[in-house]
Amino acid sequence: MSGTVEKMETPVPKAAPSDTHRRGLSLPFGLSYSSEEMRNDLLAGLTVAAISLPQAMAYALLAGVDPRFGLYSAIVVTAIASIFGSSSHLINGPTSAISLVVFSALAIFDPDQKVEAAEGMFLLGAMVGSIQILIAVFRLGDLTRYISESVILGFMSAAALLLAVGQIGNALGVRDKGTGAQHVLYRLWLTLTEGDPVNLKAVGITVVTLTLALVFRQLVRRYRLPQMDMLLVLILVALAAYYAGWTVPAVGGKTAVAIAGNVPASLPTPHIPIIKFAWIERLGPDALAIAFLGLLEALAIAKSIANETRQTLDFNRQCLAEGIANLTGSFFRCLPGSGSLSRSAINFYAGGATRFSGIVTAVAVALAVLAFAPLARFVPKPALAALLLLTAARLIDPKRLAYTIRASRQDASVVVITVFSALAFGLDIAILVGVGLSIVLFVPRAARLRAVELVVDPEGVVRDRLPTDPPPSAFMLYDLEGELFFGAAPELERCFAEIARRVESQKIAHVILRLKRVRNPDVVCLERLEHFLRTSEQNGLTVLLAGVRPDLVDAFGRVRFAEWISPDRIFKQGADDDSATLAAIRATYDHLRGDKSWQEWTLEHGPTAPLSYQI
Repeated sequence: MSGTVEKMETPVPKAAPSDTHRRGLSLPFGLSYSSEEMRNDLLAGLTVAAISLPQAMAYALLAGVDPRFGLYSAIVVTAIASIFGSSSHLINGPTSAISLVVFSALAIFDPDQKVEAAEGMFLLGAMVGSIQILIAVFRLGDLTRYISESVILGFMSAAALLLAVGQIGNALGVRDKGTGAQHVLYRLWLTLTEGDPVNLKAVGITVVTLTLALVFRQLVRRYRLPQMDMLLVLILVALAAYYAGWTVPAVGGKTAVAIAGNVPASLPTPHIPIIKFAWIERLGPDALAIAFLGLLEALAIAKSIANETRQTLDFNRQCLAEGIANLTGSFFRCLPGSGSLSRSAINFYAGGATRFSGIVTAVAVALAVLAFAPLARFVPKPALAALLLLTAARLIDPKRLAYTIRASRQDASVVVITVFSALAFGLDIAILVGVGLSIVLFVPRAARLRAVELVVDPEGVVRDRLPTDPPPSAFMLYDLEGELFFGAAPELERCFAEIARRVESQKIAHVILRLKRVRNPDVVCLERLEHFLRTSEQNGLTVLLAGVRPDLVDAFGRVRFAEWISPDRIFKQGADDDSATLAAIRATYDHLRGDKSWQEWTLEHGPTAPLSYQI
């Protein structure tokens, strides 16, 4: 599902071949790990680490928290998800979409409540991880595929707009105004109208960063260079700002432009999040939204890469890995994370062969934090804001958006509703609205039950009844198709009512129901079917059930249909899918021989010909 994730910027090649026959490590349970796979994983992991460093800091800034929490997430969440995950190429950690929802969730805190916001984020991560683990335990991971693509597309478009809005202040060098209780657009208005004057040096850094990022990305694409362009841009801009004296504290301790802040040269240490029930109540909807969004991101990326590698994925195992990673990360001061499309694509593109490449990435980021963390204080916030503005632009796919809007009015309305929900009420509400919309759209479609009348023509061909065909005089044959669950019960009841009406008006005593294409019966539809069969029996109508699938046969056995319905009324689906229905028609012929209706039918159609299908 591509809509939930950052837009992929490089074509995904075929999977790097892995030579398991070459000399390598011999692992337990008959597993092997070749030296070539190790080299590929080391190279891919180091390449991904180069982009993880600037992204982790930028996404932490996007979430409104200390940059170190993003770096910690790129270490702990990335490593844990790689250890327990199913996908060989998925790289977890902070992402733009998750950070946006975290920012929305932490809006309950005022801008000056940095400590409280951080503790709220740790608690939020624990809640997200717990929800995702429960989803995996109850094996609900595959339910994410029922969320409409239009919902995800609308969500990501709105997320990109809010991402850009949230970074305008940093890009202009203006301190954000307003409180957490105010809407983000109103806070932007306050920042621009009542805030500090625009810092021209910050604007200059923003423009230069954007220009360099665009130029370097073109060079990377043209010459197929390692994708370290974001890190290189950040280093060059930070060095230029340092030598210009803009990030060096003056006499009063202030710098000419805002800086990312101090990042201690230490690894994340255990920390128990503060639990406040008032926070749990207010963060609950956001935690649910992040849990679903995170799984959507991770599973969509994993599936898209697995389509290339032909890897068989265990979706519930991947959901469990996402939950364990976020829950563990909350105890190590980590920003909640999910699968990252850009980092996963780079991992695959660089030749990553196994999940060990994600562990290499985490270790490389950890070593970089230990060695270079003190230098992070010289990274200008406008430079990070510029990279985030560029990310926002890349999140919007105009061609796909236009295609979806043109596809149908329903898709267009879903996109518009999701976008306006996000802008009006926040991303957390938007994803919940989107899930609700998906359910509302899916259930009516799934509940459609198709009932088609069939006829046997003079040549013995069973086909759909045409308007020019005469009304049946001997028996009626109906083909039912759809899901036999509670949502389809009204359609099923209307179908039975129409059959009963026609049977009574046309004085027909035999009906064949072809059930080959009905699936997943539940108690409601079984009750409707039983009521129809019993009522028909009382009214002298013989109903034969043809092409009965194994799941329906099992359901009949559980509700004890055999106690009241004759076995010769049920024709089970056999090796030849069509033989059961043809057998039911032949049995009906045998029942009808000698009847007046049968004589009329044979006079009209002639002697019975060998039966065949045209449906």
